[in-house]
Amino acid sequence: MIGSNLRHLRVFLAVADCGSVTQASVRCHVSQPAVTQCLAKLEQQAGQGLFQRSSGRLFVSDAGAVLRDRISPALARLDAALLDISPKLLLTATRPQIGALIAAVESQNFSLAARRLNLAQPTVHRAVTQLERDVGRPLFQRGPGGIQPTRMASTLASVARLAFAEFDQAISELADMKGQDAGRIVVGALPLARSQILPRALGQFRALRPRILVTVLDGPYDEMLAGLRHGEIDFVIGALREPLPVGDVVQERLFDDRLVVLAGGGHELLQREPLPINDLISFPWVVPRRGTPARDRFAEMFTSNGLAEPESLIETGSILLMRELLQDRRHLACISQLQARPEIERGLMQVVPAPLFDTERAIGLTYRHGWRPTPAQQQLVDQIRAVSSAEVVR
Repeated sequence: MIGSNLRHLRVFLAVADCGSVTQASVRCHVSQPAVTQCLAKLEQQAGQGLFQRSSGRLFVSDAGAVLRDRISPALARLDAALLDISPKLLLTATRPQIGALIAAVESQNFSLAARRLNLAQPTVHRAVTQLERDVGRPLFQRGPGGIQPTRMASTLASVARLAFAEFDQAISELADMKGQDAGRIVVGALPLARSQILPRALGQFRALRPRILVTVLDGPYDEMLAGLRHGEIDFVIGALREPLPVGDVVQERLFDDRLVVLAGGGHELLQREPLPINDLISFPWVVPRRGTPARDRFAEMFTSNGLAEPESLIETGSILLMRELLQDRRHLACISQLQARPEIERGLMQVVPAPLFDTERAIGLTYRHGWRPTPAQQQLVDQIRAVSSAEVVR
């Protein structure tokens, strides 16, 4: 697998820069046969030539340019992080060792890290211990409750995760050049996207790329954002945040959605119009989780009128739970109009004529700053944009 040997990648970049096996061998402090062997191994893994020879020099092929452009910035950041800990790591650290460190940082337990990597616990422990020997100081603090990573270990794990994700992107893009599908796309989906945008976009994408594995993850925004920043998620779709909580991600607005108040059939408020805001306080409510834009807008609906939030609240991001709770004809719900549209159209929920003002929120994509999607990822993003445009018209 491309990226499994960091030394091979460094040699490849040296040849791409120098255009010469001889000069690359000097720069990398290895023999010329070793350089030739590294290139042959990489070309075997890529399944295509990475260089062309002309006038006694080596020039990267189209595939070589893709690999170079993908791994060069990622490896530069990884090497800088290794150098910051110890210059020796540039010579000794391997991808399996760094992978073990990443799993240990995330799990804070060697047994759990081994289970995550599907390896024996002594193998993971040995890999981390060897890194610590090369560094000359601990990378983890051991204790009865587990292991705590040092700042250096956490920083290296963060940089390495992103670098390894970029290596995987290179594999996918090289396969695409051969007309093959490889790798997977990981989407972080917030509630609205799961019920409306993604189903149609994925259906259209599947017709274009039937063999690409797509994994859709759901969860709270903070978890999605962490996965995105670590390289575990390619992009997140859902309600945008203002202001952005971090500076290393970018938001792309697709359209605006607004909130509605919903009730089950037969609720007494469905027969009363118009409704003063005071009439809504005494009912039990089902609302989005605290910290979401929708929940903030719900609170503002009352506080902007000098009122406190209702006291009887159930917080959930599940439209199914919300729908079932409304069947008691007592609960009210506040949720995205677009997210609830299928339930409304089927008559499972009804819109209450409540005085909602300024409840619009931006819906869109969030991705890492500088993210370069593969052709397959770009196609899925394009389908999401097209479906979103259709929603605006609708």
